[in-house]
Amino acid sequence: MFRHPVNDHIALKLLELQDAPALYDLIDSGREYLREWLPWVDQTRQVEDTARFIQTALGQFAASNGFQAGILYQGQLAGVVGFHQIDWHNRNTALGYWLGASYQGRGIMTAAVQAMVDIAFNEYHLHRVEIQAAVTNRKSRAIPERLGFTQEGVIRQAERLLDRFVDHAVYGMLAPDWFQYRHSRLDLGNNRES
Repeated sequence: MFRHPVNDHIALKLLELQDAPALYDLIDSGREYLREWLPWVDQTRQVEDTARFIQTALGQFAASNGFQAGILYQGQLAGVVGFHQIDWHNRNTALGYWLGASYQGRGIMTAAVQAMVDIAFNEYHLHRVEIQAAVTNRKSRAIPERLGFTQEGVIRQAERLLDRFVDHAVYGMLAPDWFQYRHSRLDLGNNRES
């Protein structure tokens, strides 16, 4: 199964059915925060709901149509990041992510998304990665902005959250731009990121 160390504290792993209770607990403990930004939270009412999500994600992985990875922080499940679907003909994907409220502000998601973009371009040989986030979700938008993505536009009323429609900011990254960005971030004296 897929497991990808990001740094000393963070790793990505393919979600497995045994992760369903921990995933449910993470969602349930941050339900009020998460439901503000994620439309599926209110439909996640029991462990079986997270097990169904994981089963679907495993099928997606087996079909080479993307995957959902658990984000482990110091060995604990902290969130999820994944390729929603891969368009192999056009070599692109959309990346989605969420992090438990108690894990925010530690750089976890930035590191996880950076690792996923590396995987998209270096291992899957995709050409484009897209990220969408609600215009008013500053924390989510900060991730692609921090990683050098280009804001390409806004989709008006793209998603219904709770009782309102929200606009989505659309960010894109192309493989050549990512390789240039990653090269520019290297401290060439010791091959570490600056």
